[in-house]
Amino acid sequence: MRMAPLLGGRGHRRVTRAHNFCAGPAALPKSVLEHAQAELLNWSGRGASVMEVSHRSPAFLEVASQAEATLRRLLGITDDYAVLFLQGGASLQFAAVPLNLSAVGQSVDQAVTGQWSKKALLEGQRFGPVNIAATSEASNFTTVPPQEAWQLDADAAYLHYCPNETIGGLEFGFVPQVEVPLVADMSSTILSRPIDVQQYGVIYAGAQKNIGPAGLCLVIVHHELLGHARAETPAMLNWQTAANNDSMYNTPPTFALYLTGLVFQWLEKLGGLEEMAAINRRKASKLYRVIDESNFYGNPVDPISRSLMNVPFTLADDRFDSIFLREAEQAGLLNLKGHRSVGGMRASLYNAVEEASVDALCDFMQDFEQRQG
Repeated sequence: MRMAPLLGGRGHRRVTRAHNFCAGPAALPKSVLEHAQAELLNWSGRGASVMEVSHRSPAFLEVASQAEATLRRLLGITDDYAVLFLQGGASLQFAAVPLNLSAVGQSVDQAVTGQWSKKALLEGQRFGPVNIAATSEASNFTTVPPQEAWQLDADAAYLHYCPNETIGGLEFGFVPQVEVPLVADMSSTILSRPIDVQQYGVIYAGAQKNIGPAGLCLVIVHHELLGHARAETPAMLNWQTAANNDSMYNTPPTFALYLTGLVFQWLEKLGGLEEMAAINRRKASKLYRVIDESNFYGNPVDPISRSLMNVPFTLADDRFDSIFLREAEQAGLLNLKGHRSVGGMRASLYNAVEEASVDALCDFMQDFEQRQG
């Protein structure tokens, strides 16, 4: 099984790209990395890298402006929404959401369907009462409770949920219908397919899966929800601060923002999110088919709640796990070890994971089963 070789510049050794299934920081498109590499020392003919120019210079402000414009086209984001490029990752938004959207003592609704929504719950409880409207913890987070079984609080300021749980490979097959602002942590699913942004009050996502490198967090927030932060909200957690300053209140992670803009352009050139969705469905279908047609591999998630992005699987006997991982790495199949809280294996199939990489994984799994099963 071969990995795709890349030729470096004159005097540089050949570089081999592995099949990278890391859950995050995740694979980036090869063409994006090559583009950045080509202009790393001399960005836009300026004799300096993009990391070495002022974030408030007209040239860099244009980078941010173009990134936002491309994202708006990809997702169909209207002028009703602000697009913020922030720091701190998605985890910082666990605190920013209640501080911006709820008053002191006001309850909020939370759906708990995995480790990330569970962490959001624990952080949210620091700032006020949280009603667990739905949870699948009793099933070890292997299914999504139907909304008709949810217990919503009529006085809640908003409903928070995580459409795709990275660790457990659990994905919502529906968008919750509520009368209050809907808040979604889309860190591991955004840009993998089209969505209707108008259904949400707030969407936020850490960049290191489908957006760009780690260090950046995207927040899409309806303008009507800005300007209501609690008085004690730190300036850096107040969305209005970022909106008023076009996300330039302080120095943003400039290189991450630059690369993010290139990823958005790559998606647009690919054909947009409809085309990306078709590719992602094919990739996931291939891997789930190998698992389902096998007596050696298993996936614990209810088939109607399976993730397109994160596919956990177990082997018939966990004594094979270390052998599987060692041989997979030798074959150039990296980062397949499952999260420590779940065990087993996990393949993350984010946008930049090529279909050929999924084919290589499927071939390896079938060969491993024949030899060990």
